Amino acid sequence: MPSGPSILVAIPAHNEAESVDRVLPAALEHGLPVLLIDDGSTDRTAVLASAWPVELVRNPINVGYGRVMRDILAFGASRGFDWIITMDCDEQHEPRFIPEFVRAIRADTADVISGSRYLKRHASDQPAPSHRREINKSLTAEINTALGTRLGCTLTDSFCGFKAYRTHACSALHLDADGYDFPMQFWVQAAANRLRTREIAVPRLYLDPSRTFGDGLDDPDQRLSVYRATLAREIERCRGRLAGAAGVGITRRRTTAGCARA
Repeated sequence: MPSGPSILVAIPAHNEAESVDRVLPAALEHGLPVLLIDDGSTDRTAVLASAWPVELVRNPINVGYGRVMRDILAFGASRGFDWIITMDCDEQHEPRFIPEFVRAIRADTADVISGSRYLKRHASDQPAPSHRREINKSLTAEINTALGTRLGCTLTDSFCGFKAYRTHACSALHLDADGYDFPMQFWVQAAANRLRTREIAVPRLYLDPSRTFGDGLDDPDQRLSVYRATLAREIERCRGRLAGAAGVGITRRRTTAGCARA
């Protein structure tokens, strides 16, 4: 790709042996360095990934999505990358959309560029499992209500992992969520730290609806409760900085308390 900001493509992976040999070459096609963090896989993910010209980091045990995302941000900062594009390794994020993120990065109007599966329709869109769609819809609305205009845009998809992060801007965040509730913590801290956000449309693909979350999160009610607890906790932690921002309405939920990741 042409010169410009230095960009790393980073891919968290856990037991993705079936797809890694398709995802990595497709990501490498765009001429950007690629990092894959194998999060304690028990299959051949790491072995297969090692055959490709990517930076491979192996966690001996599974530490969780949020922890891997924090490690990705730290890795990018330590290597001096200006931006990090994150995408999953299960083929639900299409590497052919990497240039869309690069174009948005070069426009230099945002600190976080977030993929949205609901911003507009794509021909390849697939219906989301009903419980995932409802949780995403509910939490996205609650984030928008809590943060008001603080992110600079109204979110339509708060959970999509296909994103681009301005590394320097994210270095001010104090993230500690280890699990899938990571987005709940991230969005609140992004708002508190004045990170400008924009969304770009990406396809909605659910190739394996039977995939599990683990850690008791396969029950939709429990998952929603954990996510709301993380959101509430982080709003409370950042209340002072959020309250000083015009256009931000900070709300308390009577039934929840806590904060963490998605």
